[in-house]
Order: sequence, then structure tokens, then C-alpha cells
Amino acid sequence: MDTSSLFSLEGRVALVTGGSRGIGLMIAKGYIAQGAKVYISSRKADVCDAVAAELGPNCISLPADISTVEGCKALAAAYAEHESSLDILVNNAGAAWGANFEDFPEAGWDKVMDLNVKSPFFLTQALYPALQGNATQATPSKVINIASIDGLRLNPWETYSYQASKAAVINLTKRMAARLVRDNIYVTAIAPGAFASEMNRAARDHADAVAQGIPNKRVGNDEDMAATAIFLAARSGNYVIGETIAVDGGIVYAGMGESMDP
Repeated sequence: MDTSSLFSLEGRVALVTGGSRGIGLMIAKGYIAQGAKVYISSRKADVCDAVAAELGPNCISLPADISTVEGCKALAAAYAEHESSLDILVNNAGAAWGANFEDFPEAGWDKVMDLNVKSPFFLTQALYPALQGNATQATPSKVINIASIDGLRLNPWETYSYQASKAAVINLTKRMAARLVRDNIYVTAIAPGAFASEMNRAARDHADAVAQGIPNKRVGNDEDMAATAIFLAARSGNYVIGETIAVDGGIVYAGMGESMDP
């Protein structure tokens, strides 16, 4: 048994969508620290370029809008100009929309479902040849979908399409895992709880209040997210397939109905 390299990502290449901020950035930083070369993608090219420059030579910017199938194919083509294979794909890019039930718009449904559900599937499909490139049973490729605890339990906010999309991601993860395991591509998901980000402004701006509704009484930090993403991406996660891991301080599985409202 060799545990010294269980969490190493030396020599591995990753692509993290939505990697210029929030949870995607936490994961990208963690992967780089473990020795991976990381490509980050986001819609805003200037931000993506600046973050990649800040993270150093092992981080490469690949700006793209993957809200459409054409955008997913374009990102895969751009990646292919740099690398012939891909070891780790993190489908993190996402959107949310909140509105009262009686006013919830079709635009708020379509935008969220397209980016949160459609794009992870079609980007993985577009990158399928690259994911097969170096994949073996001993060194499988990994696809990690970023879901949410809102796909595992209800939250008190009227984010109808977001909650539906994240539940869909969790089931899509199982279906993709069942198919891609035969190609030594292992698909899993992470369901984050309260992490400070532009998408979760309550956790960002009212961390102390939000923490009172979390069993371990704090919001998540960068290391919490990086640790789980590293575990799944590295050799440590080679026997975990189709699973969704809640990283939430106990809200889903150790909570007593607490609210995350600030």
C-alpha cells in the first residue's frame, strides 16, 4: 500500500469550467497545488486571462461561453489545440435564478437548465475523445459534475429552475457514470452547501448568520471544496463512481431542518 501519492495530481491535466471565480477557482487552485496543469474556462475573457496569470504557469486560460452546444464544441476544439488528452473535467459553470412562483419567467428556466444540465452533458460529449486518450483502469479519467445540496433537499428560496437543474445533474451523473465506466472514465459529483461566492451571496455577505443554520456552525472554505475535488480526481477516488458527495457542514445528512436564510 502506497498512501504517499494517493492525492497527487502530478502529470495530470484538468479543465475546470467556471474556473475564474467561486467554487471553480477553489478547485483550480487545489489542483495546481497538487501538481496538475489546469485549464480554466469562463465567459469573461479578461477575467479568465487575469486569473490564469495570477495562478501561474500551470494555469492556462480558455475563455468560452458554454451555454450552447456550439459553445461546448468550441471549447473542446480550443482545448484540442493545446492537448491531445484530458485527465480531469470539472463541469462547474452554472447559473441561478430566483423569482416568485407566479412571476417566474421562461428565460429564467431556460438559461439555468441549459447551462446547468445541458452543458455538462454536451461538453463531456465533445471532450469524450480527449477523456479516452490516457484512460486506463489503473489511471482512469475523471469527470466531476458540480451539483448542489439544493438537488438533494429543498431550500427556502424560490429558485425553481436551479433546484430542478441540480437534482437533474445528480441523476445525470449516475447515468453518465454507468455508460462511461466501460471507457475507464469515472463520473462523480459534488453537492456544495454554503460557500461564499457571487452565486451564493448570502454565504458571502452574511456568513455568520448563515452559519447558524449549518450543523457545524460555519460556511465552507476554499480547502473544504479543494479537498473533496482532489480526492475524487486523484488516485484516492478511483473506486468512487456515480456518487454525489455533499460538502455542506452536515445540512443534508446531519441537519434538523435548519434554514440557510441569512
